[in-house]
Amino acid sequence: MSKKNPEYDFKWCPGCGDFGVRRSLEFAMIDRLEETGLPMENNVVVAGIGCSGNLVHLLEGSQPYGFHGIHGRSLPIAMGVKMARPDLNVIIVAGDGDFLSIGAEHIGPQASRNLNVCAVIMDNGVYGLTKGQSSPTTKLDVITPSTPYGKIEAQLNPLELYLTLGVSFIASGFSSQPRPLAKLISQGMNHPGFSIIHIQSPCTTYNDTFEELKGNVKKGIEPTLWDIPDTHDPSDRAAAYGLLQEGGVPVGVIYNDESRPTLDQRAESIRQKANPKSVQELMDSFQF
Repeated sequence: MSKKNPEYDFKWCPGCGDFGVRRSLEFAMIDRLEETGLPMENNVVVAGIGCSGNLVHLLEGSQPYGFHGIHGRSLPIAMGVKMARPDLNVIIVAGDGDFLSIGAEHIGPQASRNLNVCAVIMDNGVYGLTKGQSSPTTKLDVITPSTPYGKIEAQLNPLELYLTLGVSFIASGFSSQPRPLAKLISQGMNHPGFSIIHIQSPCTTYNDTFEELKGNVKKGIEPTLWDIPDTHDPSDRAAAYGLLQEGGVPVGVIYNDESRPTLDQRAESIRQKANPKSVQELMDSFQF
């Protein structure tokens, strides 16, 4: 964004929450490299359309592979990558408009398959790239360019949606806490199954919610962010649902189910049962 910081050569507004997410994802990938010894190229970042798409360009020098797909279709693309190369670490980067509107139809099927990928979702409550139209997570009655008399649809609760659809790892984070957020992303990448890290990433231009999230003592504004207590058992689905009824924005791991096999594990099990024929056997079968 400046000559002093050439590494931030992104088309983002100054102060955008996505800068913090970018740094957190970078931390998580570097930590993974150090822990596993696998090269940075073992990671693949799949993006849809939106401000979040800039995260396919992460590092100076060695970078993960980046695939900038189409709007709302990051999950099908990620599935293709993972099924072709199950050895790769596949990360999805998307926004609330991309992932939870046109892309919402893909969440349920991938949750039921337990696709072994990690989705990093940046929620700013608007379509930031296309000038602030309302998104699924925009609050009711809010005036935007697409809702000049107020939004008529109720605000979607993504965390409840993920839990209802059967996502096996659900965490909630905040873009202004890069180190704790990096740990959540690392946990998501290491989770055997479909993980979603849903991040509050305010849009400073069209929906600046920093003060609402963090609070302001001088103005008497209580923060909506709150840390999930250590006593919470993320393996307990009922406890996870109860947590989401407390209001505000919980920060931490909400749900974690490691008991289910992943899609690639099931596919390999079926492959072994199928006893596929060789190319020559298939060719011979066409001969009369």
